[in-house]
Amino acid sequence: MKLLLSIFIALFAVIILSGYSFAQDAVKVDPKHYKVEFENDQVRVLRITYASGEQGVMHSHPEGVVIFLSDAIGKLTHPDGKTDTLDVKKGFVTWAPATTHQGENIGAKPFEVIQVEMKDK
Repeated sequence: MKLLLSIFIALFAVIILSGYSFAQDAVKVDPKHYKVEFENDQVRVLRITYASGEQGVMHSHPEGVVIFLSDAIGKLTHPDGKTDTLDVKKGFVTWAPATTHQGENIGAKPFEVIQVEMKDK
């Protein structure tokens, strides 16, 4: 019975901690690529920069607006292994739902993005 309880506790901890690791703040887990430019009680504005060939770490964002300051060719890998490819032009603006992903610049040039993250009221 003790062994079964220990296995259950260990399994529960792994499940909880693995989910937690996917919900990490981009600025905390990947400060090389994510920098806070502005923050108040309603929004947080991030500057995101990736050099050609650079890959970030798995992190999460709440919903918000994304503004591309340069052309960007990138790949987003999600926790389930699925990927999305991006090929967008400078000036493109879009709404982004809350997400967890790992970013990568698969283009030949660096790119820069502003992301306005909405905060819960």
